[in-house]
Order: sequence, then structure tokens, then C-alpha cells
Amino acid sequence: MRILLLVLVASLGFGAVTKIYVEERGDVQDGKSFGAPGPYERVVARAHFAIDPKLAANRIIRDIDRAPVDDQGMVRFSADLYVLKPRDPAKGNGSILFEVSNRGGKGLLGMFQANDTYLMEQGYTLVWVGWQWDVPVSPELLRVYPPVARGVEALIRSELVPHAKVTSMNLGDRNMQAYAVDHGLKLTVRDSRDGGRQEIRDGWKLNAAKTGIEMAAGFQPYQIYEATYTTKDPVVAGTGLAAIRDVISFMKYENNGIVLLGDQYRHMKRAIAFGTSQSGRFLRQFLYDGFNTDEKGRQVFEGVWANVGGAGRGSFNIRGAQPSRDGHPTFNFFYPSDLFPFSDVAQQDPDTGVEDGLLANVSNAPKIFYTNGSYEYWGRNAALIHVTPDGKADAPLAPNTRIYYVAGSQHGPGGALPPPKRGGTNYSNMNDYRPLYRALLARMQAWVKDGTAPPDSRYPRIAKGELIRFEDVKMEGAPKQPQRAWRVNYSSEPPSMGKIFPLLVPALDADGNELGGVRMPEVAVPLGVYTGWNFVADPAAPKGYFNDMVGSTLPFSTAAITKRYGTRAAYQELVRAKAASMVSEGLLLDRDVSQVVDRAGKEWDWLISSK
Repeated sequence: MRILLLVLVASLGFGAVTKIYVEERGDVQDGKSFGAPGPYERVVARAHFAIDPKLAANRIIRDIDRAPVDDQGMVRFSADLYVLKPRDPAKGNGSILFEVSNRGGKGLLGMFQANDTYLMEQGYTLVWVGWQWDVPVSPELLRVYPPVARGVEALIRSELVPHAKVTSMNLGDRNMQAYAVDHGLKLTVRDSRDGGRQEIRDGWKLNAAKTGIEMAAGFQPYQIYEATYTTKDPVVAGTGLAAIRDVISFMKYENNGIVLLGDQYRHMKRAIAFGTSQSGRFLRQFLYDGFNTDEKGRQVFEGVWANVGGAGRGSFNIRGAQPSRDGHPTFNFFYPSDLFPFSDVAQQDPDTGVEDGLLANVSNAPKIFYTNGSYEYWGRNAALIHVTPDGKADAPLAPNTRIYYVAGSQHGPGGALPPPKRGGTNYSNMNDYRPLYRALLARMQAWVKDGTAPPDSRYPRIAKGELIRFEDVKMEGAPKQPQRAWRVNYSSEPPSMGKIFPLLVPALDADGNELGGVRMPEVAVPLGVYTGWNFVADPAAPKGYFNDMVGSTLPFSTAAITKRYGTRAAYQELVRAKAASMVSEGLLLDRDVSQVVDRAGKEWDWLISSK
């Protein structure tokens, strides 16, 4: 039930946040105490904003000058807000832990406290803000409600790659909302990423809303359908980035004890942003565009953690932005994700002569973690964040950047045992790296709070022979067509493709497991080979068709496992020793050692019993 509690905030006194409508407020877990921080409360609300389009901090928002203004010359919009906080903020740890919602969802708790209440026990104030305009309409999803760019036309490209015959094509990404067609729609089909486009001139029609295409004969499996068209009055999507900037600044800096969350400034001393996949790419764009400085020149996030975003950014702050569009080996081809610059430190592209870096023109740069796994090297061009653009040498890192590569992992942590196949030819990758992430969060908190440096970066280096061209991987069955990054000209749609950037991936040891980075016990004391890639099991799919974002577990034989380790108990002792070593390195919490060892035993049981 919607609770109409209106909290007014004076615009001039509180920056861009003007008011908050509280929709729901109540205790977390019936008022349970989470140790020293005490009970938590949940706040569900809508934040409203008014921003001056003439301010330098807001001119970075694409098309903000085309948005309607009120009689004070301010652009107004709103966004969903969700907060879990200590009921008494003085008992918290002084840190906002903000998650960039992935397509409107909330995944933070599952990543950091799957089996306990770790984040609440530590006293974090957990915050989510809707930033994406095109998420499906659902009370469970967070969104921004942006202004439109009046009188503007935008050229839109939509894509569909069905895995079964269907008769309709949403012009938005997957189940996301789409821009309506105004005029000029052209539909093409091709059979591969690099294949020639053939125009489909008849046999289809627009749906009533002009946001989809219907074709009675059907869209055929594994064909690439592409529609280009012009829309009018597109949303000013970059206000979603501003919404995040301004809510965090409001909580950290603004002073009014009467206003809901307006007393937080006395307790919120720092903010850490975490984003996974799309949201990790979002944080890279957030930094590059300059959103880590608020309207008053203050730092927004002291720490930024971009997880499994690879070398990507995204369609977040451009005209006609489609935030959900990404780029994978088998769909969403050639969207503005894997674009130069890739590294924090400025480098020169030898092909174009352009020199730039993600942080080259950024003030108030935060402390940064980049975490990636095997899939991000094969499917997200992750090596480009730490090599030269020609792929010939390791590149320097910014002083306050750490890169942690999780060897032998897929796009998300392994969970269930036995691992499901998830539509693949192999079992999915069961490497569960969430215990590592809990330790890294503690290291980030210490870094931004006390200046205690985290562990040194751990990623594969060219100089050590740990990083090689993907064409040089000798493993039988390795993918032949991974995701690539191009130099791209987006002045037209489809875009004009230039020269390709090199693709480097981790080298392999004698078992076939990856070198470099952080090896979780599954990989350090292996029961099989763990990859970031898998293939679609559908016999109708083209041969070697990438199963996007899913990795593989390729078990050793029972004879090989028992010959190498002997008994289950002996194997677990090796895992325990590896876990203890990770604790000493700051890469595992002591409280998680038993969990890691117990899981290793279950993996042993499954592999031995499955033979």
C-alpha cells in the first residue's frame, strides 16, 4: 500500500534533491538486532530533483539543454529510492554501500551475504536509486522518470537474435521498453555477426504502439534481425546518472534533521559504489563523464568497484540511449560498449592518434577496484584495461586503482551444487568467488576509511607469459569467435566499423586452468578445468555457438582425482591451507574459511558420485 508521506526539501538549500515521497517504511526482519548496529529499517521512496541545465556539473548530461524547464529554469525529474539503514544511524559504520541496480534489480545482498547478514552486521547503509528509464514496468524494479529532449530526433538501432521461432520483435533490448517508431524503419537479416545484411521489405508490420514488429511467417532461430528507425523526443537518459550523484551527495553533505534521510550527513562519512556487469560498465561511464563531482564541486563516491564490466562502458548518456544494450559474442553486436579509452591512465590509440584515459579528465577520482573473471576476457575484452592498445605490452595502472582477476570463473559466481548446465554443452562453472568479494569489500572499506592499502593488483601480465592472444590458446574446443572491440563511427546506424583491437586472454597451465590473478580453492586445488566459456547445447544452433556469460566445469576423471589427492579429507586439507593463505593475503575473511572447506567437500562428493 502506498503511504503518501510527503517530505519537502527546499531546492536552494538541498542541491538537486527537492522532495521525497515515502511509499513504505518499516523494520527489517521484524526489528531484529544485527549486533552493534542494532535494528535496521527499510525506506522505499521516490526522490524528486530539480537541476540547473546551465551548471557545468549538469552540462555533461547529453541533451539537458533540450529538456523542458520550469519557471525557475530548472529541469525536473524523479527516481525510485530504496534504503536499508540502521534505525539509529549513529550506530552504523559511517559508510554508504551503494549498488547500481542491474536492469532495475537489487543483487547486493546475494553477492555479499548469501548465508548470513554480514552487511548489516558491519553497519553499512545500503542504498539503491533507479537510474535506467527502459526497465519493464514492475513494482519490484527501480527506475528513473526522466524528462524528454523536446524537438529532437534520434536514430535507433534494434536487434533480435531468437533461439526459437517467434512472430514478434520487441524494439527494446530483450524485455526492455522501446522507443516508438516515428518514421524510416528498415528491417534487415543476416546469418552471422560479420555477414551481409539483407533487407526484408514486406511480410511484417509495426504493432499498435509502434514499439515492436510483427511477422506472421516468423523470425527464424539464430538469425540476426536488425531494425533502424527514427524516434522523436527521446528521453534525457543521463539524468539517471545525475540522480545517483545527487542522492548520494544529499545523504553525505546536506543538513536538515527534519527531512527524511536529512540527518545522515552527520553519520555518512564516505560512500562506496558497487556495480555488476551492466552496472560495472555504468560506473566506468559515470567516472569518465565526470559524475563523481556534484553540483557544488564535492566528491560523490570515495570508492568505486566495477565488477565484471570488462573494458566496457555503455549506452547511458547519449542521444537515443538504450541502457540495457551491451555486447556479447552472440547478440547485441556493435553497440557503444567496448570503446576507447579502456584504461584509467591516458594512452594513445596508434591507429587514430587519439590520446585519452578513463580518468584523464576526471576530478575527484575515487579509489577503484576492477574485478573480472575469465568470461570478461573472452566476452568483455577485459585485458584492454591493463595493456597497451596495440596489445603488445602491459600498461601502467593509476595509483589508486586495483585490478583483481578471478581465474577460471564465469560472469557470475558459481552457486548450486551440482552445477546446472544452463542450456550449455558442459556443466556451468562452479567457482564460487563470493567469499573473495566479502574480503575485498572489507579491504575497500579500510582503504577509504583509514587509508589502509588493499592487496596489490592480481591480474595476468604479458611480461610474465600469463596473457596471450586468444588465437594462440592451444586448448581443444576453445571458442573461435569471442567478443571483439572495434574502432567504431556512430555517425550512422548501423555504425561504420574500423580496425579491430587485439584480444588477449589468460594463458593456461598443464591442467588447462588459467594463469595469473586470484585462484580460488576450486582452481588452486582443482577437481577439473574451469573456464569462462561454454557452448549452446541446442542442436539447431550453429556449431560452436557461444553460451553467453556461462562458463564450464570440465571434471577430471575419478582416477585422476584420487591419484592426485587420495582421500576427501586430504583434499579438504589442501583447500584449507589455500584458504588460510588467502586470509593472510587479505583475500579471504577468517570467518569464511570453514564455509570454503565445506563446499570443497561437497564438490568432491558430487564429482566422485557422478562418475
